[in-house]
Amino acid sequence: MNCSACRVELPYDGVHWECSVSTCNRNRTRLVFCCVGCWDSHVAILRHRESWAVEVQTPSRAKAAAEVEVLRRSADAPAPTRAAAASASASASDDEVLVVVSKVKSYIRERSGMSTSDSVAAALSEHVRRGCDAAIRAAGAAGRKTVLDRDVPPAR
Repeated sequence: MNCSACRVELPYDGVHWECSVSTCNRNRTRLVFCCVGCWDSHVAILRHRESWAVEVQTPSRAKAAAEVEVLRRSADAPAPTRAAAASASASASDDEVLVVVSKVKSYIRERSGMSTSDSVAAALSEHVRRGCDAAIRAAGAAGRKTVLDRDVPPAR
């Protein structure tokens, strides 16, 4: 991988930085930076309202080679079925944030005047994930392929 700002090659098993804004971390854009200074130059150009640099471990040489091999094989393989795609995306989204952090922070600030820790998003996402899993099971038990509002368990 190369730095998206200065194009310096990032070392294997090192550290790099990513932008906290989700549009900068999509597979198509995949912006990575060698230092916080390069990330800061990116923020100046894109004018993000609220963002921060996230420190990330660069993959090892073996892991990077394995990822390239997986990509090569997936390009040669036929398109996956809907069920296979759903199971593959489910494992990738197990640590993904499912709530709009800015909305949660503003709600808490308006209701109480309190600040919100960044770790709240992960905890709320896990809570939402458990509720969604329960709703999926309820819809499946009812023989439906659509999750309805009545499948969602009530808040405690």
